Amino acid sequence: MHATAHLLARTDFPRLHRRAIETLQVNLGYRCNQSCVHCHVNAGPNRIEEMTGETVDAVVDFLAASPAIATIDLTGGAPELNRNFRRLVIAARARGLRVIDRCNLTVLEEPGLDDLAAFLAAHRVEIVASLPCYLEENVERQRGKGVFEASLKGLRRLNALGYGRGERELALNLVYNPQGAALPPAQAALETAYKLHLGERYGIVFDRLFTLANMPIQRFGSMLISKGQFNAYMATLRAAHRDENLDQVMCRSLISVDWQGYLYDCDFNQQLGLALPGEGGPRLHITDATVDLLEGLPIRVADHCYGCTAGQGSSCGGALEADTAPAPSCAG
Repeated sequence: MHATAHLLARTDFPRLHRRAIETLQVNLGYRCNQSCVHCHVNAGPNRIEEMTGETVDAVVDFLAASPAIATIDLTGGAPELNRNFRRLVIAARARGLRVIDRCNLTVLEEPGLDDLAAFLAAHRVEIVASLPCYLEENVERQRGKGVFEASLKGLRRLNALGYGRGERELALNLVYNPQGAALPPAQAALETAYKLHLGERYGIVFDRLFTLANMPIQRFGSMLISKGQFNAYMATLRAAHRDENLDQVMCRSLISVDWQGYLYDCDFNQQLGLALPGEGGPRLHITDATVDLLEGLPIRVADHCYGCTAGQGSSCGGALEADTAPAPSCAG
C-alpha cells in the first residue's frame, strides 16, 4: 500500500484552534466485516487492532470527568464487533449522552449479532449508516458483491424498530461517498433522490443523507497514487476550498481517541499518525488528558484538511454549507 502522509505534510492550510469540546469520537478498532475501496481507515476482516476493556474504562472515566461533552461517536472498523461496544453504549447512555453508532449496515446481519439492531433501538442509539449509493451496481463496486442486498436487509430491520421515522433518538442517517476522485454532489438534492429511490423501490425510509468527501489517505489515497490521480485530486480539493467552511469543521469541537487510547484532532489525523503531543512524549493518552488541557490548543493540519473545506464542506455530520444545485445522481 502506498503511504500518503509524506505527500500531505507540507501545507498552507489555514491554522485552526480548538473551541469547547462537545464530542468524543472513539475508534474501537480497525476490524470490519467489509473492505471498502474508499475506507480511510484501511479496515477489514484481517485487522486485529481492538480497544481493550481497560481502555474503554479510561474512556468512561474521561467522560465522567467531562460534563460538557454531550455526544460520543463510536466508529471503527465496525465498532459493533468490539466485545466492549455494548458496555460502552450502556455507560454513555447512563450518563445521558447522545450516542452515535457509525454502522456499515451489513454487520447487523452477521452471525451472532441478530439482536444488535434491537439493542441499538432499546438504548436509543442514533445510527449513521454507510450506503455510498442507492444503485446496487455502484455499492458493490465500492464495497463488494452482496453488500447492497445485505444493507437493505439491515435498513429494513432498523425501520421495523422505528428508525428513520423522524424521532431524534432513533435517527437513521445515511452516508454517501463519491465513487472516485471527485467532490460529493449537492447534499440536499442527493438526499431527495435517495429518499425517492429507496422509498419507491424498496419501501425504506431514513432521516438525513450525509455527503462526505473521500480523504486522500490509507486505502483511497493508495488507490489514487496507483492510478496516477493523487496530485489531480489534491488540486481539485485545494481549488474548491472555501474559507467560510473553516468555522464549522469537526475538529473545532471534537476529539478523536484511537483503539489504544491516544488522542487526535480527528479520525483522519489518527490514520496519518498526527497525534496530540503529550508532556512526556510524542502522543497524549486519554488517561493523561482533561478537556481544560485540550480546549484552545492548535489543531494539527496537513494538506488532507482541504477535504473538509472543499466545496460544500465535509464532516462527520455531512456537508457544512447548503448547496442549491440541481438534483444529482449517485451513479457518477
